[in-house]
Amino acid sequence: MRFGSRSSSDGCAFTLIELLVVVAIVALLMAILLPSLGAGRAIARSAVCKSNLHQIHLANQMYAGENHDYYVPAAWDMEDGFGGRHRWHGVRESSGVHPDPNKNHFDPARGPLVQALGRQGQVKRCPEFVPFVHEGAMNAFEEGTGGYGYNDRGVGSRAYDPKAYGSADSPRYLWQRAMRVTEIERPGATVMFTDAAFVSGTGPFYLIEYSFAEAPFWVWQRWSPPYAVYEWGQPVPSIHFRHRGKANVVWVDGHADGRAFGFTKDQDRELFMQFQIGWFDPNSNELFDPR
Repeated sequence: MRFGSRSSSDGCAFTLIELLVVVAIVALLMAILLPSLGAGRAIARSAVCKSNLHQIHLANQMYAGENHDYYVPAAWDMEDGFGGRHRWHGVRESSGVHPDPNKNHFDPARGPLVQALGRQGQVKRCPEFVPFVHEGAMNAFEEGTGGYGYNDRGVGSRAYDPKAYGSADSPRYLWQRAMRVTEIERPGATVMFTDAAFVSGTGPFYLIEYSFAEAPFWVWQRWSPPYAVYEWGQPVPSIHFRHRGKANVVWVDGHADGRAFGFTKDQDRELFMQFQIGWFDPNSNELFDPR
């Protein structure tokens, strides 16, 4: 069978076999090139994500410069109502779950970083697509983070300050003021912001935005001398390894990099693995601890 004829007047005709060979070669080239193109796009999205993290870091540095060297609090009224109304990324109308969904959403235009971030204070969203669920009061609880979480223990609160414990006002004091720039002893090895998300629902499960980069362990103080801060029990993880198995991190000194998935919580391990939620190594709070 021929597509055309090989006469002297038409020397460009192809046989069916020749056409199939050409198609096979094109298909082979596409199979070779498409993964590379996909990897290239993923690298580009990761670079944009790191740029976003740099912007949030810069905004926090500017905030500190205008507030006696204190970084922005992660959630200064955390102890009020259902987790308070104020976050590093915005302010909402209701301190509890309100029947009016509009009152449960955080308004970035009223957030503490608004002047430094520009564009009405909105945090730029991570370009790596994440199907966050936004419907409902609980799901909108942290909406507006751009997909990023703040080191709420070691930078955004006083959780690592032994002097912050020991009185009835301790919980409030822990959250009302963040760490000072000079109190971060290892700025190049202390997390400031990371890619973050939170697994929600009762089945089927889904991802929502979350404003904290949870450290591997809770931080609290011993109730008997010596009054030193210590770590105990694992929280629900929130670091999201959405960039081909890596999570982007911006550190207190301003450099950003990608960290590979290391481990996750043993309880509900399969669920967290499914959504790529966990922690990078080491299995300690070393990289979240400002001391």
